Amino acid sequence: MENRTKIVTIQRHIMEQQALLPTATGDFTLLLWDLVLAFKMISREVNRAGLAAILGPAGHENVQGEEVTKLDDFAQSRIFEQMDHGGHLCCMASEEADGLIPIPERFPKGKYVLLFDPLDGSSNVDVNASLGTIFSIHRKRTPGVDGSVEDCLQRGSEQVAAGYAVYGSSTMLVYTAGRGVHGFTLDPSLGEFLLSHENIRIPRRGKSYSVNEGNERNWDEGTRRYVNYLKEKDKATNRPYALRYIGTLVADFHRILLKGGIFLYPPDCSDPAKPKPKLRLLYEVSPMAIIAEQAGGAATTGRERVLDVQPTDIHQRVAIALGSPEDVREYEDFVQGRRP
Repeated sequence: MENRTKIVTIQRHIMEQQALLPTATGDFTLLLWDLVLAFKMISREVNRAGLAAILGPAGHENVQGEEVTKLDDFAQSRIFEQMDHGGHLCCMASEEADGLIPIPERFPKGKYVLLFDPLDGSSNVDVNASLGTIFSIHRKRTPGVDGSVEDCLQRGSEQVAAGYAVYGSSTMLVYTAGRGVHGFTLDPSLGEFLLSHENIRIPRRGKSYSVNEGNERNWDEGTRRYVNYLKEKDKATNRPYALRYIGTLVADFHRILLKGGIFLYPPDCSDPAKPKPKLRLLYEVSPMAIIAEQAGGAATTGRERVLDVQPTDIHQRVAIALGSPEDVREYEDFVQGRRP
């Protein structure tokens, strides 16, 4: 009999992962299925945004003081409305929302917490660049049925699962539940996410870096020296590295996950006494960090492992460098003064 390609849907993959845990109740599996449907809906709207007249600003700002797009609003509503009634969550929190998002009283509560960035890269909406959605799941740890801010303020190392959807030339979903990183590509003809990248492993060293060099004048000295180092010619370490930057975290990290290299977003140090990081720990940095580590990579603030950072605020921001382990380790050496 001729060899045939094994087709694995994300639902089947999640069920197979559940079967590895004898104590699993199925709640987590159903939670992920609900999320997958939300990603399909967002993907559909992203692909027809121009035709559906949902491009452009929504006319208001989010809690971060950033202009919200119509697609931001759509993605936020779609995830909330898909996830609020399944009985698997005790609360949610989003980059776009001011505070905790409670589960409506009329619906049952569950034992998980969902943190998410509904539309990463939304400033790229009107130019048809890649966008994404990022999610993080924790177990509830406080007593009672209702979730609290404390349930959200957990270290990245305590995540049950994390992942992202990238809406580009094709829609891909990448996730980890603590047993490696797996990627699925949406087949529009079937309406199914199919396993396309099993057990992703990030190369130990890459050939490219991703950073907004327009901010160089506000970088710390260690980051500035490191990026200049990457531009120097040295065949032994594959330098110079190529610059690749889209401005959508999901898209920039997705390339590095598959090809290797390093993504950087250092703090704004225009006032050295008060460095200002940009990316949110709970909704962007921690989820990407655990994916990087599960794929054999690394993630650091420059001073400490990202997954060890204890959150103190649901909208806390931190610096981030993540990607190939040798590149990240080299970056830490520059930031911490171990490299001249």
